[in-house]
This record gives sequence, structure tokens and C-alpha cells, in this order.
Amino acid sequence: MKKPKNPAARQYYRAFYRGNRLRFVLALVLITLNFPANLIGSWLLGEVIDVVAAGDLPWLWRTLTFTVLFVVAELFIGIAMYWAKSSFVYKALAQYKALAFKNLSEKSISAFSRENTGRYISVLTNDAASVEENYLKRSFLLVYYILLFFGTLGMMFWYSPVLAVATILLSVLPLAASLLMGKELAVREKIVSDKNEGFVSQLKDLLSGFSVIKSFKAERETGRIFDASNQDLEDHKRRRYWWDCLLAAVSTFCSSIVQFGIFFLGAFLAIRGDITAGTVLIFVNLCNFVLTPINVIPQYWASRKAASVLIEKLAEVTEENAGRAGEAIAPVLNDAIVLDSVTFGYDAQQPVLEDVSLRLEAGKKYALVGASGSGKSTLLNLLMGAHDGYSGSISIDGKELRDVDPNSLYDLMSLIGQSVFLFDDTIRRNITMFRDFPVEQVDMAVCRSGLKPLMEQRGEDYRCGENGMGLSGGERQRVSIARCLLRGTPVLLLDEATAALDNQTAFAVTDAILHLDGLTRLVVTHRLEEALLEQYDEIIVLRGGRVCERGTYCGLMERKGYFYSLYNVTNE
Repeated sequence: MKKPKNPAARQYYRAFYRGNRLRFVLALVLITLNFPANLIGSWLLGEVIDVVAAGDLPWLWRTLTFTVLFVVAELFIGIAMYWAKSSFVYKALAQYKALAFKNLSEKSISAFSRENTGRYISVLTNDAASVEENYLKRSFLLVYYILLFFGTLGMMFWYSPVLAVATILLSVLPLAASLLMGKELAVREKIVSDKNEGFVSQLKDLLSGFSVIKSFKAERETGRIFDASNQDLEDHKRRRYWWDCLLAAVSTFCSSIVQFGIFFLGAFLAIRGDITAGTVLIFVNLCNFVLTPINVIPQYWASRKAASVLIEKLAEVTEENAGRAGEAIAPVLNDAIVLDSVTFGYDAQQPVLEDVSLRLEAGKKYALVGASGSGKSTLLNLLMGAHDGYSGSISIDGKELRDVDPNSLYDLMSLIGQSVFLFDDTIRRNITMFRDFPVEQVDMAVCRSGLKPLMEQRGEDYRCGENGMGLSGGERQRVSIARCLLRGTPVLLLDEATAALDNQTAFAVTDAILHLDGLTRLVVTHRLEEALLEQYDEIIVLRGGRVCERGTYCGLMERKGYFYSLYNVTNE
């Protein structure tokens, strides 16, 4: 195996053979036993012609007996070979894709948020299919045709060195054509892969925005966008296919020259009495086993190299923005989360948060309020490690967030956001995220999230549909809340988590969350209800990305500042 340009690709090559080497070796052994079948078949054709010419009946019966035994043996060896090859290929491909998904899932939220998921869909579907066909399957075919080529030459020299040398000289033409044109085929294969990646990303984007397209009646405009991307992809696929067909046509032309040349030269030698008519037939038949490898080996080798490029591409994609190494922290908040002069903006010239300093003490309840666009959601995302391009510092029990291992951060805190994603699976499995929890814990999370009536009505095995399309917005939100409550991280961040719920349910769910013991809670809310606001240890008020006020509900109302105005406007 050629050393990959990208060292990260080595793990993907190794994945093909992990626990799979025995199948690979067995397939190679059976290929070695199988390839002489074509040579023996050619020999049998020549034997039959010579038997007929000699009129020897006993020789005919011996040849027939050998032929029957040969055909039966070929059948069993062929079946075993195809079983070994298919067993190796499909286990190798499964492990290859599993490794890719594992590496992908190890990325942090910050890393993944900077990427286009269409790239992953492309490399795990279309590119994986190309790797299966052009790298895994064709690797065996390359071995087979190489053995067949040299075995055929050996048999040719055994029968007639003159015809063998003539075959080699005539074969230079198709070999040169295959080598020269095969390089271009590999280039076109890579271009098609890149174009397909762009097409998948474009399609995913258009389908995700389907409701927006319909609402703004932009079907014609988006149709033009799709048509342009689709046409570009198909044009490059056509160019690749055209080159493939041109290569096949040139190869066929060159093969005809070789076959007719050998046929007429063999006829000349047979007329002179140097060889028999059966030998001429053997050579004409053997020409196929020289020409086919000459045509397909350069093509398969080029395809294999193109597939290797796709493997390296997958390694680059999964390595890109890889999760940073950091110090693991315990899943417990002993002291506080401290923000010191934090400034952040998605555009460096337009900060969303400016000079934010906060101290969120362990076990306390904080409300984060402010007008739309004041930076509330951005602040929560920073705490979850979604962005590390901020100035100032965010520390967790004295450890800078940038230096913390993202995986251990997710064990410490979880976020219930405004946007809820549900898998096309049962309600229970969406709550448990496919893991096993004690029934009591699941029931408690269901009850506190206000999900119990839905579970009683539809049952825990009710399928939610793609992204929860079988549930209402409020029901999806409750599943999301139950999911986080069940996970039970010491720090709970809620970003308008009850926005999709009716007032009564929203109050009950928020009240239940605020009465949980031992948790540190930071709740972004637009529901400014006195009975809930009085339960917070501190209310933090954002305005234009800055903390403009802080205090208890009573203290802020007495101050009659920005929060007082916000409260009155909200409750008019």
C-alpha cells in the first residue's frame, strides 16, 4: 500500500484490514487458484481442435473427462473466491464509514459549526461508493489481471516464442493508449467528486429552506439555482463518461489490431508447419487475456489512485477543525463560572457582546433578560464552547474555557435552545438519546418537562417523524427539556426553552426547573412573570451587548431603570 500524502489517512487504510486480514488473504489465495481457469480453457480449445484433426477417439474421451472435472472445480473455487471478496469488501467499507463517523462525532460544537454538513453527506455516500468500487473491488481485479497477464505470456512462450514476441510488440500500442488516457480519467473523477459535494450542499440548503421558499414564492428563482448546480454536475459527469467511452473505443481499436495481427501471423506459421491449427486457436484466444489486462490495468490503477484521493479527502475533512486538545474537568461546579471583560462578535468589526463581566456561582439561579438582539443567546453559546474567538476570559472554577476539553465541558453543562432537533424515532428514544436510564429517572424528567399527558395519550413508542414533524412545536420543546433534565448536568442553560409552550405549561415547567436542587441555572427568558422572577438569585439585564443592570427582582423594580421599563412593556 502506497504511503498516503496525509498521515491522517493511514487510519482509514488500516480500517479496511482491522479484523479483516484473514478474508483478504483468503481472497488473494483463491484468486491465485482461479486465474489459471482461462488459460486451461484456452488449452482445452486447442486440444479439441487437435483431437478432431487427429481423429483420436480415446484422446477425445480423456479430454472430455478432464473438462468435466475442471468445470466443477472452477465452479467451487469461483464461489469461494467471490464469497471471500464480498465478505472483505463490505466489512472493510462498513469499518471505513464507521471510523469516519466516529472522527466526525469527536469534533466540538465550535468546530462543527464552522463546516458545511453537505461535505460529509457527499464523502460518506458518493465518495464511499467510489472507494468501494474503485479501491476495494478493483484492488482484487488488479491482482487477478496481473496474474492473468504474466500467466498468459508464460503459456504463449511455451507454445511459440515467435508468436509470443509478436504479441508483446503489438501490445505496446494499447498499453500506451491506456497509460496516457488513464491519467486524465483520474483527474476527471476528482473533479466530479468536488462538483457532487457542491451539488449535495446546494440541495440540502434548498430543502432546509423549503418553507421559506414557499412563503416568499421564490420557486422560480430557487429552481434556477438548482438547475445551474445540477447542470454543472451533470456536465462534468458527462465529460468523465465521454473520456471513459473514448478510452474504451481506443482500446477496442488497438485490440483488433493485435488480434488480427496474431491471427494472420499464426496462420502463416501453421501453413509452414511450425505450429498446429490448435495452437493458432489457443493464441487467438490467449490474446484476449493479454489485451484485457493491458486495457484495464492502467484504467483500474488510475481509478484506484482517484479513490485514494477521495480517502485522503475524507481524512482532511474529518481532521479539519478537529476538536482541540484540552484539560479534562470534573463534571461538577465547585465555585463559579466567571466572565471577565468578555467581548465577542461574529464579525470582528461588530461585537455582539462588549466588556461583559459576570460571576455565576454554583447552585444559584440566574435569569438573563433583554431585548431581542442584546446578545443573550450568544452568551449562552460562548459558555457551551461554540466559539473561542472572544477577548477577555471565561473561566470555570479557575480554568480558562479555551483550555478545557470540550467533551468534559459537555459533561458539566447542557443547553436547551430555541431550535429543537428530534430524530425520526420514538419519543422515549429521543428523550434518552438512545441510552439506557432507570425508569424512575425517565418518568421524573417526563413529569417535570410537562410531557406526561403526551406520553399517556400517544405512548412512549410513538415515532416523532423526521425532525419531530409528528409533534407540535410545544411538544418538541418539551421533549428537548426532558432530554436535558434526564441528562442531569450540574449546569443547565435555557435559551427561551418555554417559548413554544402555552403560558400555563411554560410556568409549570420553569417553576419545576427552578425548584431542582443542586443545579446552577442560567435562564434566558422573555416571560417576565413576577412569581418566577422572584425565585432567581439574580437577574442579569443585557442591553446592546452590555450588562446594564443586575440584581434581584425587587431591587431592580425599586431602581426603576431599564429592567423596570422592560417589565412594564412586556406585561402591558
